Amino acid sequence: MPVFKVIEIMASSPKSWEDATIIAVKTAGETLKGICSVYIHHMSAQVENNKISEYRVNAKITFEVLN
Repeated sequence: MPVFKVIEIMASSPKSWEDATIIAVKTAGETLKGICSVYIHHMSAQVENNKISEYRVNAKITFEVLN
C-alpha cells in the first residue's frame, strides 16, 4: 500500500502564477522523488507602481514515500 506525504512550499515568478507553480515543482524535485501532484493553495501578487511585479503561489506538493 503506497504512503504519500504532502509539503507546502512558496514560490514566486516575475512572469505568471503558472510559472511560479512550475518553479515550485522544479525546486521541490531537486530533493524529492516520486512527486505525483501539486495543489495551489493560495495565489497572491506583489504590486509596484500599479503593476504586478511578482506572482506568488503557496503550493502543496504530494509525493510517494513508501510503496
